[in-house]
Amino acid sequence: MATAKYLALDLGAESGRGVVGAFDGERLTMEEVHRFLNSPVRAGNTLYWDSLRLFSELQTAVKAAAQRGALASIGIDAWGVDFGLLGRNDELLSNPRHYRDHGNDGIMEEAFAIVPRTEIYDRTGIQFIQFNTIFQLLALLRQNSPALEHARTLLHTPDLLNFWFTGEKRSEFSIASTGAMIDPRTHEWTTDLLQRFGLPTHFLADIIEPGETVGTVRPYLAEELGCGAIPVIAPAEHDTGSAIVAVPAETADYAYLSSGTWSLLGIETQEPVINAETLAANFTNEGGAKHTIRLLKNVMGLWLVQECRRVWAKQGNALDYAELARLAAEAPAFAALIDPDAPEFFAPDSMPDAIRDYCQRTGQTAPESVGATVRCCLESLALKYRWCLEKLEGFRGKPISTLHIVGGGTQNELLCQFAADATRRTVVAGPVEATAIGNLLMQMMGTGEIADLEQARAIVRRSFAPKLYTPSANAEQWNEIYQGRFLSLLNL
Repeated sequence: MATAKYLALDLGAESGRGVVGAFDGERLTMEEVHRFLNSPVRAGNTLYWDSLRLFSELQTAVKAAAQRGALASIGIDAWGVDFGLLGRNDELLSNPRHYRDHGNDGIMEEAFAIVPRTEIYDRTGIQFIQFNTIFQLLALLRQNSPALEHARTLLHTPDLLNFWFTGEKRSEFSIASTGAMIDPRTHEWTTDLLQRFGLPTHFLADIIEPGETVGTVRPYLAEELGCGAIPVIAPAEHDTGSAIVAVPAETADYAYLSSGTWSLLGIETQEPVINAETLAANFTNEGGAKHTIRLLKNVMGLWLVQECRRVWAKQGNALDYAELARLAAEAPAFAALIDPDAPEFFAPDSMPDAIRDYCQRTGQTAPESVGATVRCCLESLALKYRWCLEKLEGFRGKPISTLHIVGGGTQNELLCQFAADATRRTVVAGPVEATAIGNLLMQMMGTGEIADLEQARAIVRRSFAPKLYTPSANAEQWNEIYQGRFLSLLNL
């Protein structure tokens, strides 16, 4: 069987890359052909994404991939909620805003004064975070944004890039679902909900499902990049949606954790789970591949450590992640704990200061050393994972025996072991490149080379060896810490 090649263009909050996947009928192999930084830009009081530079970097990736042989297709995935607005002539009216921009502060309270919280959740099933697309649009309306006034098309980040590659305007279901503007039962826009907020609806594009073809590369780009008129296929364009495709599970009694800047912990369901319990726990129902729903919780994730590292580097103490993990392993256990999702950790000027302030406010001895601070973050994340798993078990009415961790966070072995200890479950870690793998597999489904998720996950199991973590001898101590100190923090 001839080896087919596909290109995954994978955009994360810190970096992006192009990855060529080659499938020989049994196994998938991958080669990274281009990697680049993805750094937001602050101009005035607003934090933006540099979308045009990202498009340029993706073109570089396509050109590099094409030089390695003919491509069957390309697919783009990225983070959720953020979007670009196009005007009358399809020009970008403003640089897309970053979801951590402070222009969204306080907007949810204004939204709930117009439409009750319970009604928004019943219609969309999406957890409440101030950067949901619907709240970002409401913030633009509050600011009398000229871009919003003149917008003719709204496209989320990967859809915007797809448009620049193909000229076709489509909204892929998984990425659109992150914005709290989709009914997960019908896969249609909640136009009536948007209208109650006074928001426009004429700029919403037609919705397509993961695996569908967006279009073909524009002729001038096909010639310039040397890739030919290849199709652009929508994977699960939300990066977590693609990552879940690459979970190497064989049974249904598992939960997944897509671990990176965010920790997204959940289960795969056939229908949305929207009720008083999921609302109270603020769980989300996002679109997945092959008409599935990702019932999950967004946990702050390794953003906590990333931001600490950034601050320490500015202070002249530049440390890589391996050194941070080593220092954390040497620090005393359970010296201080935080709720990773406390609002003060969303976008602080100094994450180490925010952690110290939180610990002092909650009557704990604040961590002072690098190792103690990182250990506080990792232990707290692992304990929050247990809380999420227990909620999920209640929602589904069945136990969860295994936690599959995928993504870049699997390289943090200390966190993986902490997760096994805190949750008292077996952790299966890997693959590291789950998002790119899932992107490639969805393209293969789109071209008909593979049939379904079951076959995709069998390919993952054949191609990438996981690492197993089991609860250690001190798992009972974790249980005591969870039942006592940690749960009390969540109830503050």
